[in-house]
Amino acid sequence: MKVNYDSEVDVLRIIFMDTPIEESDEEKPGLILDYDKDGNIVGLEVLDASLRVKNPKAVEYAVD
Repeated sequence: MKVNYDSEVDVLRIIFMDTPIEESDEEKPGLILDYDKDGNIVGLEVLDASLRVKNPKAVEYAVD
């Protein structure tokens, strides 16, 4: 999994699988889900991330 925040365009991107994107849908305003050819979610994008996420530059990782 990869997490990338682009401050120039204020987009937070989370990539679950390094697979080509076949289709993207804006599920809710500002939330885009990316799908592979089989319909699996491979990533998501949060538009205007600084307005929607407390700190888009910080990542906390936890394993239970």
